[in-house]
Amino acid sequence: MKYIEEFRDPKLAKTLAAAITAEADPNRIYKFMEFCGGHTHAIARYGVEDLLPGNIEMIHGPGCPVCVLPVGRVDAAVALATQNDVILCTYADLMRVPGSKFDSLIKARARGADIRMVYSVTDALNIAEANPDSEVVFFGIGFETTTPPTAVALKVAQKKGLKNFSVHCNHVLTPAAMRAILGGHENGKAANVVLDGFVGPAHVSAVIGTQPYHEFTRDYAKPVVIAGFEPLDVMQAVLQLVRQVNEGRAEVENEYTRAVTPEGNRKAQALTDEVFELRDTFEWRGLGAVPDSALQIRPHLSAYDAEKRFPLDLPTPTENKACACGEILRGEKSPTDCKIYGNPCTPENPLGACMVSSEGACAAHWTYGRFREVAE
Repeated sequence: MKYIEEFRDPKLAKTLAAAITAEADPNRIYKFMEFCGGHTHAIARYGVEDLLPGNIEMIHGPGCPVCVLPVGRVDAAVALATQNDVILCTYADLMRVPGSKFDSLIKARARGADIRMVYSVTDALNIAEANPDSEVVFFGIGFETTTPPTAVALKVAQKKGLKNFSVHCNHVLTPAAMRAILGGHENGKAANVVLDGFVGPAHVSAVIGTQPYHEFTRDYAKPVVIAGFEPLDVMQAVLQLVRQVNEGRAEVENEYTRAVTPEGNRKAQALTDEVFELRDTFEWRGLGAVPDSALQIRPHLSAYDAEKRFPLDLPTPTENKACACGEILRGEKSPTDCKIYGNPCTPENPLGACMVSSEGACAAHWTYGRFREVAE
């Protein structure tokens, strides 16, 4: 299939690996963060790290929307479903993420709460129309990629006059998280890690374009290469990052030209701006409170804002102190550095968000055999 098979060609992979090895300076260490969880899974699935020279280290970033959702927000989802007698709709990955005291949406559903897994926010709209006597709340999560569909749903709900539909908005922003990783804010927790550059996200960049990343080259002197999700995409991005570091450059380069443009998707951006506005601050798992890092529903659509319709007074959330998910999301640790990784934390018994999500770093390491590092 075009744009798939040619980006998984083993001969080309070997050629790229040889080029990276030839150009990487053996007298230095290169540390590149792949921001997106999709890249983390591609790297683990195809053994990309095994093809790279030993002095190139790929560091996992916070680009998993389920993983970065803090415990307090998980607690809010459970409370919405159990305290307010609503039909709560959300994506499957979120169902098993532990909140305080290891509670979760899937456990709340077992206790009788009406919680439904959906493939899209449109499914939640359809449920609201089919159940006019019930309050239906869509618990929306995701980066810039999933924000426009939520915006469309809110506009549709308003146009149809659906009075029983609302959204609990947890949409977050990629550049703000990258800034936090580099220590570019005061309220959150900067990562204790030195980076030489970023493999920029693919789907997010298709929406926001390449322009937002220029602050990282300008203000932090960190190169950014936007890459697709196939193994050769990632390897080509690594080669471009090595070249930039060797040449003392810090520029935004776009490897994923088949999907990403400098300006991005203007229609999706305009739709997002029409429906959402910046929050002053938002709590991220692992990063703390990060200013201007998330969105909230604009006042003209407040009737569909679940946070306003169902205000919650919840106790201070409690984290699982044994879980290293926060450090993994900041790039300070790898999954196998966590003392509960693999025992008792596994995909069948997840104790942290990074082991639950299909984009989580721990799940990637376990699913594709990286757990064997523990035994070595």
